[in-house]
Amino acid sequence: MASGRIHSYETLGGLDGPGLRTVIFLQGCPLRCGYCHNPDTWATDGGTDTTVPEAMARIRRYRPYYGKEGGVTLSGGEPLWQASFVAELCAACAAEGIHTALDTAGRPLSLPVEQALVACDLVILDIKHADPRKFRQLTGADWRGMCDVLAFTKARRKPTWIRQVIVPGWNDRPEDIQALAALVADHPSRERVELLPYHGLGRGKWEALGEVSPFAKVPAMAGEDLAGLQRLLAQALVR
Repeated sequence: MASGRIHSYETLGGLDGPGLRTVIFLQGCPLRCGYCHNPDTWATDGGTDTTVPEAMARIRRYRPYYGKEGGVTLSGGEPLWQASFVAELCAACAAEGIHTALDTAGRPLSLPVEQALVACDLVILDIKHADPRKFRQLTGADWRGMCDVLAFTKARRKPTWIRQVIVPGWNDRPEDIQALAALVADHPSRERVELLPYHGLGRGKWEALGEVSPFAKVPAMAGEDLAGLQRLLAQALVR
């Protein structure tokens, strides 16, 4: 039985999947996104080593507030960095009728990654940028993992939410939004495509690690500007 390293749990999460959820932040991430609000999850040797039964015992405590729509979301860090653990935990949740969502930026396909993607009920795919060059500039990695997961969810018709964080001056041009739409428009089982506003709430964590975010001086994304881009995205998706 696989074990995994868990950074932390969040209860009553209302943003990371349908309904109210337990959000489990897994430790370890190969990306170094400039606006990351959880840089303390990057290190692979952090967190607490946890077995699937131990995680399930914690999940059961919170089950009463899930209702008909809620459940568990596996986030991070990058949960597919620990794909075997994720697959087993999602299967254990499924055996007890608990909905699972996998919040990921993607990983190159392998048997454990495919098993994790199949085992979860919903994939929430964070597309860092629709341009491979800017994707690398932002994350320090290429976008193969994101493309692999996007293609897999398309082929398997996996229920998918697409998300992208919008940073002023970085990916808030109309052409950036249209490129995102072109990338996901043919997804046969996408349930939503949403833009999330950049904020600087993780700056304190960067400072605590002795790091400085490259977006430290970038202002938060204005709500009215984001709403306009979301309308543009909706229009591009129906063309």
